[in-house]
Amino acid sequence: MYSRILAAFAVIVTLFSGMALLAPAAIAQQSGEVPGQALGINSDADLWRFVRTGNAGSVSMKDELGAVMIQSEGDNWRALRNGPLSNIGAFGLFIMLFLLTMFYMVRGKIRIEKGPSGKTILRFGSIDRFAHWLMAGSFVVLGLTGLNLLYGRYIILPIVGPEVFSAITTGGKYAHNYLAFAFMVGLGLSFLLWVRHNIPSKIDLQWLRMGGGIFKKGVHPPAKKFNAGQKIIFWVTMVGGLSVSLSGIALMFPFQTTMFADTFAIFNAVGLNLPTDLTPIQEQQYNQIWHGVVSLVLMVIIVAHIYIGSVGMEGAIDAMHSGEVDLNWAKEHHNLWVEEEQQKTKGSPSPAE
Repeated sequence: MYSRILAAFAVIVTLFSGMALLAPAAIAQQSGEVPGQALGINSDADLWRFVRTGNAGSVSMKDELGAVMIQSEGDNWRALRNGPLSNIGAFGLFIMLFLLTMFYMVRGKIRIEKGPSGKTILRFGSIDRFAHWLMAGSFVVLGLTGLNLLYGRYIILPIVGPEVFSAITTGGKYAHNYLAFAFMVGLGLSFLLWVRHNIPSKIDLQWLRMGGGIFKKGVHPPAKKFNAGQKIIFWVTMVGGLSVSLSGIALMFPFQTTMFADTFAIFNAVGLNLPTDLTPIQEQQYNQIWHGVVSLVLMVIIVAHIYIGSVGMEGAIDAMHSGEVDLNWAKEHHNLWVEEEQQKTKGSPSPAE
């Protein structure tokens, strides 16, 4: 009996002795000192300040990025992506769809005022239509898969569940990566085919002053093969498409490009003071944000283009369907181009089949 009491007393004494020995070290650590009188940073504040500013330590692995414990810009990137980028993008798409719906309810479908003539004129050949649909089809898939990455977890995931959403997102990722190259080919081909028709001219100013003739019946401003609105779409698509392609390549092949550092250096040459000493992770974050911004801007604009080229205007979709458009439609929307074509052929358009 006494032996058990003595044993228990010995255990208690041992525990209290250990705690007494550890207490000074714990108190020293709480006060910012390093236990064991080893060399080191003297306060937790200094330690975390060192870590939070992105300073790199040393690692034995080959990946040097692993030496950075906390990359503080990542907080800013996440906040920007999940905050303003997502919110403003969704707001822009909603506003465009709302405006198009209101426009359709007020203006209705823009009809051929003189009615179909029964005669057609070739507007786009096979190579033109191929370039258009290669670019447009891939862009639609890229847009939908990109929107899924941005909003899918909030909209699709609660409906279909994690397993189906995971399969959709994984498949969408591969589609996004591979169809990006189809988009680039279509973009380049479209530029080569149509750039000569999209050089701005004085006629475009008149077209813009008249609102393109889409807001009021009986108004048909002069236009060649591409009117001012189509030229704006063309240049926005070309410049935006090139930019989103470059940032997309940088994202597909990470840590191998310095696009933003080089771009900032160019801007600095004209008086700006942008950072050029960017880490590989910072380059990727800039690429991702820019890719999202440009893509959302293109989507908002292209939605309007799809509307006016399909349900918004009678006869417009034929240009990219069969390539042949009704002669009266062509005269109302591209009268100068019709005159040029008729002078070339010196004959009348063939009857529609």
